[in-house]
Parts: sequence; C-alpha cells; structure tokens
Amino acid sequence: MWPTDPENGLSPKNTMGIDVYNPPPLHWTGLLVLAYQSCGVVYGDLSTSPLYVYKGTFSGSLHRFLGEEAVVFGVFSVVFWTVTLIPLLKYVFIVLSADDNGEGGTFALYSLLVRHAKFSLMPNQQAADEELSAYYRPGYSTEDTPMLRALRSFLERHRMSRTCLLVMVLFGASLVIGDGVLTPAMSVLSSFSGLQVHSSALTHVEVVLLSCAVLVGLFTLQHWGTRRVAFLFAPVVVLWLLLLAALGVYNIVVWNPRIVRALSPYYVVSFFQRTGKEGWISLGGVLLSMTGTEAMYADLGHFTAASIRVAFVGLIYPCLVLQYMGQAAFLSKSPNCNIHFIFFESIPRLIFWPVLVIATLAAIVGSQAVISATFSIVRQCTALGCFPRVKIVHTSNRIHGQIYSPEINWILMLVCLGVTVGFRDTTLIGHAYGMACAGVMVVTTLLMALVMVFVWQQGFLLAAMFLLAFGSVESVYLSAALIKVPQGGWLPLALSLVIVAVMYVWHYGTRRRHMFDVQNKVSLKWLHALGPSLGIVRVPGIGLIYSELATGVPAIFSHFVTNLPAFHQVLVFVCVKAVPIPHVRCYERHLIGRIGPREFRMYRCVVRHGYKDVPGDDNDFENDLVVRIAEFVHMEAACSSADAAPPRESDASVEGRMAVVSRPFDLSRTGLLMRAPLPNPEDSTVVRAATAATAATSTADSSKTETMQSLQTMYEAESPGFAIRRRIRFEIDDATSESMDPAVKEELSALVEAKHAGVAYIMGHSYIKARKSSSLLKKLAIDVAYTFLRKNCRGPAVALNIPHISLIEVGMIYYV
Repeated sequence: MWPTDPENGLSPKNTMGIDVYNPPPLHWTGLLVLAYQSCGVVYGDLSTSPLYVYKGTFSGSLHRFLGEEAVVFGVFSVVFWTVTLIPLLKYVFIVLSADDNGEGGTFALYSLLVRHAKFSLMPNQQAADEELSAYYRPGYSTEDTPMLRALRSFLERHRMSRTCLLVMVLFGASLVIGDGVLTPAMSVLSSFSGLQVHSSALTHVEVVLLSCAVLVGLFTLQHWGTRRVAFLFAPVVVLWLLLLAALGVYNIVVWNPRIVRALSPYYVVSFFQRTGKEGWISLGGVLLSMTGTEAMYADLGHFTAASIRVAFVGLIYPCLVLQYMGQAAFLSKSPNCNIHFIFFESIPRLIFWPVLVIATLAAIVGSQAVISATFSIVRQCTALGCFPRVKIVHTSNRIHGQIYSPEINWILMLVCLGVTVGFRDTTLIGHAYGMACAGVMVVTTLLMALVMVFVWQQGFLLAAMFLLAFGSVESVYLSAALIKVPQGGWLPLALSLVIVAVMYVWHYGTRRRHMFDVQNKVSLKWLHALGPSLGIVRVPGIGLIYSELATGVPAIFSHFVTNLPAFHQVLVFVCVKAVPIPHVRCYERHLIGRIGPREFRMYRCVVRHGYKDVPGDDNDFENDLVVRIAEFVHMEAACSSADAAPPRESDASVEGRMAVVSRPFDLSRTGLLMRAPLPNPEDSTVVRAATAATAATSTADSSKTETMQSLQTMYEAESPGFAIRRRIRFEIDDATSESMDPAVKEELSALVEAKHAGVAYIMGHSYIKARKSSSLLKKLAIDVAYTFLRKNCRGPAVALNIPHISLIEVGMIYYV
C-alpha cells in the first residue's frame, strides 16, 4: 500500500525519491545533485527554444528589417529582457515560493485558494478536513483585515465568482495539456528540419514523415515509463546547454562582439520606435523564448524550489542568453541567410552533425517531460472531480510519481500527428505554441495575485504591483499572440475549449449527482425508529456501502432494502473523497464513526486522499478496515469511561462522533489476533502484528452454492493476492479479553464473525437524467455530454480496485 505508514518508518517519495511529507534539509552537495537532475526533467522544453525563436520572430513582416543591425540588436534585447523578467524574476524568485506543501502548478495555486479563501465548489468538504496537518500554510493567520474580510465574504456569497475562478483554472490546465500536443510536434520537427541545411536532396515532406515516425516511437514507449532512460535526461540536456553556450560565445567572437551592447534596455525602446506595429506583432515569436517556463513551477513537486533556482540561475539562464546573443551576432552579419534554419546555419560545419544529433535528443527529452506532466495534470483533475476517470498505471514500483495513462497517451499521439501532418510548418505550430504559453502565464499571474492577498496575506498593494508589473507585460505578449489566431493560434484555443467543456461538464454532472444524494438522504430518525434489525433480515457478513456522502445514509440503501429486505449484520458506509491538498498522511487518512446505537452495528468510514494520491491503491482494505473499526471501538469505550472526547475528534452529529483512526502497529491494542500463513498451512501461527494471514475456510463458506464456490475459486486463481487477503482470520485475544469491557468484547466478536462470513461491496450504479422542465442547455449537458463521458470512462469500482466477485451494484435514476 502507498503511502506507507509512518509508524513503519517509511514515507512516500516523489519522483526523485524525496520524502513528500518531511523533506530533509539539503547539504550543498545534495542541492547541486538535485539541480543537476532537474535539468533533464524541468528544463528540457525551455532549453530547445533557441531552435525556433528567431525563426518565429522574423518570419512575418519583420523579415524586411533583417539587414538593419540595430533591429537585430533590438530583437535580441527584447528576448533578453523577456527571459529576465518572466522566467527569472517572476517564476524563479516569486512564483516558486507559492508551493502547496512542496507541489506546484495551476492546481496547486487553486488548492491554496480553496483552503484559505473558501472558494471551493467541491462537494463533500467537512470541517474535519481543516484539522489535517497540511491543510493551512505555516504561519497563516485566520484573522482578516476588514477589507479582506469584505472581499472574502463577497466571493464566498457569489457563486458565479467561484465558478469563474474554476473555469479559469480549468482553462489554464487545458492549455498545459495542449502543450502535451504542441511541444513534441514543435521540438521534434524543428530539430529534424536541420537535416535540410546540408542535405538538399531531402524534401520537407520526408522531414515531416521522419518526425512522425519519431513521434510514434516516443508515444509508443510511454508505457515502459521513464525510469529506464531517465538517467540519460540530465546528461543530454546539460551537454546541450553547454553546446549552446559554446556556440553562442563562438558566434559572438567571430561575427559581432558589439552585440554585448544590446543588453541595454535602450535597444528595446529603439526597436519599437523603428519597427512600430511590425515589432509588436513579432512579439509572438519572442514569446517562444519562454515556452517551458511553466514547467519550472509545475514540476516543483519533483525537486525543491532551491534546486530549481540554482539550476536556472547557474546554468540555464546564462547558457540561453549566450546562445541568443550568438545567433543575433551571426544574423547581424548574415542578412541573406535562410531565417528558417538560422540556428543550424550558425553552427560551424565541422561540428554540424554532432550538434544535430544532440539537438534531436534534447527535443525528445523535452517532449517526454511535457508528456509526463500531462499525465500528472490529468490525474490531478480526476482527483478533484474535474475529469472523467481514466486508467492510471504506475511505471515504477519504487518512484510513485511516474505514471502513465493509456487513453490519454494515444489521444495525445493522434492529435500530435494530426498537428504535425496538418501544419507541416514550425512557424504555424509556433503561433499555436506561443498562444498556449501566453495563456498559461496570464492565468498563473491572476492566481498568484489572489494567493498574495488570501494566502500570504500581504495586502492589496503588493498584489496590485505584481499584477501590474507582470500582467501588463504578459498582456502585451498575449495580444501579439491573438493577432496570429488565424495563422495557427486558433489551435490551442480550440483544444482548450474542448478540454474545458469536457472538464466542466464532468464537474457539473458530478456536483449535481452529489446534490441529489444530499437532498435525498435517508432520515436518521427514521432509521433509528426501525430498531437494531432495521426492519429487515440481517444476514451474516460485512456490507461495505460505497457512497459519495461523507454524512448521512445514501438513497441507494433504502432503494436496496425496499426491493430486497435483507442486509448484512455489520454495515459500513464508505466514502472515498478528495481533499484539496497534494497528499494526506496515512495516519490522517481514515475517519471512523458510528451510525446509531452500538447494537445497530453500523459504522462510517471516510477515506481522504489528496489530489496527488491514488484512491484504490490500498491492497488490503478489508482487513485494514476491520482493524481500524476495532481500534475505534476501544477509543470510544476509553473516552466514554473517561468522559472525554476522542483524540483529534471531528465535528459531532446525530450519527455519532467521528475520529481519525490510524492502523496500530501493535495489533494487540485492538484485542484482535490474525493468523499468518507459513509454507505449510497446517503450521500457521498466531502473530500480534497487522500482517496478512490465511486460515482454513470458515463454516460460512460451506453454505455457499457450488456455483459460487466455483466462481470464487476461478477469481482467486486469477488474483492470488485477493485469495490470501480474503482468507485472513481474526480472533479475540484471550490475553486481553478478560480485562475487556463486555460490551466491547461483544461488539468485536460480532465484527470478527461477520468478517469470517464474508465481505460484500455495495455500490450505486446511478443514471443521471435532466428533469423535463430543465432548459435545453442543461439537457444537452446532462443527457448527452455527461452520459456519453460516463459510459466511456472507467467505472468507480474499477478505479477503487474493488474485487468484482464481491461487488453488488444498485441501479438508480437521478433526476437533477
């Protein structure tokens, strides 16, 4: 199971093996190692920008100014100050500080706002969630100034403002997902276009076909994961960056050393004075110098902010500046060169082919990093209820952050190939690429301003200054990118609209379904009036009733017992929900409570996951739940005898108190024992630890029909792990039973007996329908779009890893 219990001395690791809960202080050598590794994962995309920046800048009407040295100097000056202001000043020194428990990206900013400013539209949020140790930022004060309190109240009262914020976040996430299409197409096609510089026989169509073949291979190898080749990423990118710096110095010395003067902002002013509107439009090409910048923040969870800063300031920034300066020096003395191959023409012929090979490898590394980031973003969107459930495969048993989604991978590949074949020109793809880059940066700036006000509590003046300083610059770039919408810039907008529509429809349908569950909950007073038998036949076994309700009894329960008036002697209402933090510590994950009096044998279990955790990754949930319920029974009895509240208690209600219950390392605390199998089943011994065990088949199994036994045997043959877990046998510990409270012993005996009889999973299989009185738009969203998505995504039982041999689905129609 991941994460592993801290009681066992283990904690979950991110993709670089860093403890995501308690990152150790780094020595300077460790910091340098992390900085070196970050070059391959974080900066692969940004480091390939010199392949196409000047091409994109001079490809339009600015081409007529190529012969003017002052204009070339001005373009470099604009590129230099752009890289200095946005990637260096904004991201490295400011945005990287807005981490969400070590995680970065658009959803990290949104998560901070949801927790600290109550902007959430997510259902199932409880006051107990605020007791999680990672919920609030360290040093955060709940006391607001009058102005901040008024603004917070306004935003909380007006649902439309929260909806707009969510749509903005989804739009930013969709643009990053769009990068997963554009980056491979742009990088690979740009690197292979260099073949035409010294191979005139090679046609452009052949270059496109060769690029497509590499892209197909890149996406096909995704299911193997990056761990087998990840050790090559950093050396390739570092070698590529050093080559860029060396080539830049060579071109500066050989062609035009006076290019150093263009570091002055004077050349920026003179550039726009000379070029006017053409200079403004050319900013769409300059914008490409920032592609991949968002990855610095999005990949923050893989490394540390300090290591990313050291890598950028110490290596990335100077190497890129030298390369851009060298290309400008070459271009100022070679106005007749082919601007489409400016990077490759500036390479000395003697080392052309080695540089081309390394450029191609760097392009592939940059594409791989963006594709992996896309998988991660989709997983985050799914956890927050904003994307249909897709298959997530862990490609590494040791490193949890390396994941792969087959459905997303093949969709990305098809769209990427369509873009490569359809556009066939890096200039047009560059227009689309720049549009996506500008859009993400503007979204990040807006969210950062809100974080400064609500999370950092720095006041409106600082947030306004940040918004004015960076928002104005990025708005100018965005306006230049919008001019090129008819020339390829429409692509990321179209992709984003489709992705946002899918996300919002899924979120809307999920939220409406939850609202229906809340409004149609079974009355607890009615349930209590039925008595311990609930007015039905209580059969042996444990029934796990899955619902999205964190409180109350779901409608599927009454629907089931109405049609089949029998249920298990022990009922547990299970709610698996996401909370807006990256990771939930294992010992804080489970909330256990009681529904009704003790003799009802009804419990509630709320399983909380962060947006970077994986629900259903618990391979021993049944036995783990039995142990936690036993621990809760003891806690409740101890608190009742001491007339005190349970430790770390959540909000109490009429269905009883709920408490955070961690699985005890010493099982004897619960008064239970488990049998662990030895190679010879007859020699099994009793152990006092929370480990799996097998025993002889219980007497309840003998009452099963031959058909059921045959089906179970077949399933156990396919899933041997399930067979071992299912045959675990609990016993009351005789050593502690004499001092145990009689009521507690009776309850534990009933729990053990029910576990031996078997565990059944009951899950609602709901169909969402719009009411007849609903508007046409709502009918299209619910009856067509949401229904289509729900039928073509993974079912909740599969996502939660529920064994189908024990699954009972209860069909219901929800009219929302």
